[in-house]
Amino acid sequence: MSPISVEFLGTGTSQGIPMIACSCEVCTSSDQHDQRLRVSMHIQTQGKSFIIDTGPDFRQQMLRASIKHVDAVIYTHEHKDHTAGMDDLRGFNYVQKSSIPLYAQVSVIEQLKREFAYAFGDNKYPGVPEIETFPITNQVFEIQGVKIQPILVRHYMLDVFGFRFGDFTYITDANYISEEELEKVKGSQVLVINALKKTSHISHFTLDEALEIIEKVKPERAYITHISHQMGLHAEVQKELPPHVYLAYDGLQLSLS
Repeated sequence: MSPISVEFLGTGTSQGIPMIACSCEVCTSSDQHDQRLRVSMHIQTQGKSFIIDTGPDFRQQMLRASIKHVDAVIYTHEHKDHTAGMDDLRGFNYVQKSSIPLYAQVSVIEQLKREFAYAFGDNKYPGVPEIETFPITNQVFEIQGVKIQPILVRHYMLDVFGFRFGDFTYITDANYISEEELEKVKGSQVLVINALKKTSHISHFTLDEALEIIEKVKPERAYITHISHQMGLHAEVQKELPPHVYLAYDGLQLSLS
């Protein structure tokens, strides 16, 4: 397996932490681990640089992580907290002197075309994002020599893709994974999976439900992402988790070799 380096660019839910106008103990925490931008991931392998999802905090995330080059963007699904920052790919267009490939389900591409119509028109205004779209299905696909395995999950009534790169699997925005799809995840050295909070939610795993998935997959290490302020303080929740399970946090970097 080729070495893989990943960085959690954001680990928060759709409203981020702190949430606007909230004065709970998590949103007012001085612990940097409790301050979460919207979910996104940077993956580097085989000399390539990939971003998973461009949420509303995309510009801030790119600057904070000092990311200078992007070979492709891969989208999990079409919700705004995963797509809203697509316009800021313009910076990479300017520096790289090339368009940026976007890989996503057809439904996501169609949503991007509605939300960013100015970037897809025949007579584009100078300076709009220069992008190319490539539809993906629930089959292994390849980007510049890197093979990627989609993992089809359900986010209430919506199909969402998780992705496996070698022994690293990333799943966000899910509340159901079939046994067939779970087989694709088994054998992962590292699993990242979403858990919104401890109590029930219509479209996200709870912490206990995520831990059940982790127990089935049995990765060496697992990380929880897409966390809301209702989960509780990072330091306190971490103490409750099994030894090989961690709450992810913004800026966390991992290496797999």
